[in-house]
Amino acid sequence: MSEEQKKTVEEAIETVLGDEAVEAELVEEVAEQGDDQAALIEELTKKLAAAEEEVKEQKDLVIRAQAFSQNEIRKAGIDAENRRKSVLKTFANALTPVVDHLELAILHADKENETLKPMVDGVQMTLTELLKAISSIGIQQIDPMGEALNPEKHQAMSMQFVEGVEPNQVVAVMQKGYELSGGQVIRPAMVVVSKAAE
Repeated sequence: MSEEQKKTVEEAIETVLGDEAVEAELVEEVAEQGDDQAALIEELTKKLAAAEEEVKEQKDLVIRAQAFSQNEIRKAGIDAENRRKSVLKTFANALTPVVDHLELAILHADKENETLKPMVDGVQMTLTELLKAISSIGIQQIDPMGEALNPEKHQAMSMQFVEGVEPNQVVAVMQKGYELSGGQVIRPAMVVVSKAAE
């Protein structure tokens, strides 16, 4: 900017600043703009508060939806596990008498008779495979011989004194029991328990 131009601008500023009417108009215009800005700020503040409230409500809805879906997934898992256990119990209740009969056949077979040996071996192999099959699906046999009586897994059918054996020990198993993996008893073992000397 040349010296002349600078001088012209300075004179124009002095003229404007020297004119009180123009000065008052500028002050009024700035004040009006200030009022407009204050109103705009107030309006924007209200909109921001409303938007924040809506975001809070949406977050609450999302949290509730997540909790609901997690509960439904958990319930579905529990229901599926309960159905699985129910099916296993039904299956075990159908098969345990078969295991009992095979064990009785082996127990009462004449093991000295060579003619019957192949049949006894076949029954033993069938029993072994059947026990492996039910074990693989989570059904375990309870054979408590020599253990302490556990009322949760054993059903005492009678008591008898056995010399050298502490009281409440299983001295004979009349019928083996069955439980699911995890300890849920399907059928308690029927046992004879030792008692103290009279």
